[in-house]
Amino acid sequence: MARLFNARETLPRMLLLISSGLVYLLVVCGTQSPPTVPQWVLAVITFGCGLLLHNRQPVNLAVQTVLFGISLAVLEDPTISQVGTAWALGELAFWAPRPVWTAGATGLVAATYLIFGLPHADSLGEGLAGLIANLAVPVLLGTVGRKTAELGVQEARRVESEQRAARADERSAIARELHDVVAHHIASMVLRAGVGRHVLPDLDPKAREILDDVHRTGSDALADLRRLVAVLRDPDEVRRDASLTAIEPSALPAALAGAVEKARLAGVNVEAEIDPAVGGLDAVRGLAVLRLTQEGLTNVAKHAGPSATARLRVALSGSDVEWEVADDGGLPGSREVPSGGGHGLTGMRERVEVLGGTLSAGPSGGEGKGWRVATMLPGETA
Repeated sequence: MARLFNARETLPRMLLLISSGLVYLLVVCGTQSPPTVPQWVLAVITFGCGLLLHNRQPVNLAVQTVLFGISLAVLEDPTISQVGTAWALGELAFWAPRPVWTAGATGLVAATYLIFGLPHADSLGEGLAGLIANLAVPVLLGTVGRKTAELGVQEARRVESEQRAARADERSAIARELHDVVAHHIASMVLRAGVGRHVLPDLDPKAREILDDVHRTGSDALADLRRLVAVLRDPDEVRRDASLTAIEPSALPAALAGAVEKARLAGVNVEAEIDPAVGGLDAVRGLAVLRLTQEGLTNVAKHAGPSATARLRVALSGSDVEWEVADDGGLPGSREVPSGGGHGLTGMRERVEVLGGTLSAGPSGGEGKGWRVATMLPGETA
C-alpha cells in the first residue's frame, strides 16, 4: 500500500488504472452496450502510452491530453481517456517540482475539454461541473501526496538531527566522566609516583625503574585520555587538529610490530609485510594505520580463532598507503563471519573515510573461508 503513495512508484498506480479501465470496459460497458472498436483502440493506446511513459509525467500528460481530445471528438463515451488524462494530471501534480508545472498542465487539460467536450455537454452547468471535478480531484490528490512526501523527508531530517544532538550530549557526558573521574585518579597516581622517586633517594635501582615505568605509563595514559576527551567533545575539531590524533612517525614501525606480537601471543599466526618507509608517514595517517592494524588483527583472533593464519600488509605506493589484513578462516567451522559489520568494522570504516579512503571488507579465497579487510589511504594532494 505504501508504494501507491510514493512519488517514484508510478508503475503500481498505472497498473491499478489499467485494471480499473479493463473492469469498466468489460463489466460496466458490457452490461449496457458493448465497447465499440474505436473505443477499444483508443483504450489500448491510452493504456500502452501510460505504461511506456508512466515515469515521464509531462510527456505522459501531453499524450493523454491529445488522446482525450480525440476521444471527445469521435467517441460517445470518452470515459477511459478522460480518466487517463485526470490520472496523468494527478501524477504530474505529485511530481511537479514547482507549482507552475501543475498550473500549466491544468490549463492544457481545461482548454482541451472546453474546445472538444463542452459543446457536446447536455448543459453548460453540467459541463463545467464535470470539468471542475476532473481537474480539482487529481490536482488535489497529487498535491497532497507531494506535500506528504515532503513532510516525510522533513521528519526524517528532524529525527536525524535529534539523534545527532543526542549523540553529542552523550559524548559530552562521557567526556565529563572521563575528565572528572578517570583522568583525576590517573593524574593522582602519576603525581604520587613522581613524588616517590624524589622522596626516596636511596631507593633500590629496580624499584626506581618500576616507579619510572609507572610514571611514564601513567603520563602516556593521561595524554591518551585527554585526546579521547577532545574527540568526544568535538570530533570535527579533532579531525582538523592533527596533534590530537597523531603518533610520532618514527615510532610507527615499532608500534606495528607490537600489534603483531600481541596477536601472536593470542595464538594467531601473523605473516607481516611492513614497508620500512611507513616510518616517514605523516602522524595522522600513521595513527590510522596503527589503529586499523590493531582492530584488524583483533578481529582475526575473535572471528577466525587462534588457529588462523593472518597476513598483514602495509606498503607505500607513491604517497598513498596500501593496508590489508586477510586470514585463512582458521579451522573448519571456527570462522564466525560478520553478518553486516560490527562496531569494529564501523569504526574502521569511519576512520578511513575521514582520511579520504574507502574500506573494503568481505570473504577472501576461492571457497570464501577467510576474511579480508583492505583500504588505501590517499596522500595529500597538491
